[in-house]
Amino acid sequence: MNRLNEKYKDTIVKDLMKEFNYTSVMQVPKVDKIVINMGVGDAITNPKALEEAVEELTAITGQKPVITKAKKSIANFKIRENMNIGCKVTLRGERMYDFMDKLFNVSLPRVRDFRGVSSTAFDGRGNYTLGVKEQLIFPEVSYDKVAIVRGMDIVFVTTANTNDEAKALLQALGMPFERLEG
Repeated sequence: MNRLNEKYKDTIVKDLMKEFNYTSVMQVPKVDKIVINMGVGDAITNPKALEEAVEELTAITGQKPVITKAKKSIANFKIRENMNIGCKVTLRGERMYDFMDKLFNVSLPRVRDFRGVSSTAFDGRGNYTLGVKEQLIFPEVSYDKVAIVRGMDIVFVTTANTNDEAKALLQALGMPFERLEG
């Protein structure tokens, strides 16, 4: 079992039950899944760019991504409906905890001038979205093999009902939120 998963079951559940006065263990929020999305805009002119993005996302997550298609045509961007324009991975269970552990403890501290992630990127229903500007922060991606630096969106989907509950959960799991000086 992953150490983050153990930490969640052993200590975080008890702490959150005290903090939010839950009556049942089933009320305690948990991370349901993590969705990592990588938009590849240059796949329109260069189909090989999408293959590279798929390879990088596979290396980062340990799971093969699904290729996403355009939902509608946009003439200004030269996009037609059903064109391949990105890839995404949904992580659950053990892989999700492994990825979270790696993201919090290895990858995010590698970001230049890192002061913590924004504490305002919650959606109101307990989900958190984190934007990463470059895939080079992950140790699996070799700097020499990267042709184009791409960003990605990492969405933490939780069972929390409010932003406060979700923030307390993610903070307990080790999410490095920025310290607000005031």
